[in-house]
Amino acid sequence: MDRNRWIEWAKELQDISQNALAYCRDRFDIERFQRIREISAEMMSEVTDLPVRQVKDYFCSGDGYQTPKLETRAAVFRGDKILLVRERNGLWCMPGGWVDYNLSVRRNAVKETLEESGMVVEAERLIALEDRNRHHAVPHAHEICSVLVLCRYVSGAFAPNIETVDCGWFSPDDLPPLATGKTTPEHIDMSYKALKDPHWPVLFD
Repeated sequence: MDRNRWIEWAKELQDISQNALAYCRDRFDIERFQRIREISAEMMSEVTDLPVRQVKDYFCSGDGYQTPKLETRAAVFRGDKILLVRERNGLWCMPGGWVDYNLSVRRNAVKETLEESGMVVEAERLIALEDRNRHHAVPHAHEICSVLVLCRYVSGAFAPNIETVDCGWFSPDDLPPLATGKTTPEHIDMSYKALKDPHWPVLFD
């Protein structure tokens, strides 16, 4: 069984059913699309070994027309070193996370960096707008638009928080083990290139 193909089929069924439920009014159609949505959750449960109820809560809890989720990752530099935060599993990534509903991409990148690293930064320009699932080996249950933001370090020091356990500054040839579901070596390489090129063209999928 090609696990990734099954995940993509489940995601497509979930997308079709949620969009249909946002607009259809016929009670028989509503019942049919609700069942299709349940099938998508059962398929996802089968390939992930997660309980159907847990999958439904995470995968099928939205309403309205389905659009990709939006996340930011901040590329923060001090000299020739990039800022990374260490998560509780011991892996490292650029600070970032889901964009809060009431924040812009710029403000979210600044907020996430402060929360996860204790660093005050200024968001300066965009590096890339990525279709997350095209750039990671393991697909996510949701479609995600990942925005990579070049930021300037201002001040700060690490502060304990509920998401990360440490932060550090790293050179590109001495990177720690990465949480590649969030930050890949390609992201870091891209960030260094954007830092050195004031006319960097934003990469987008």
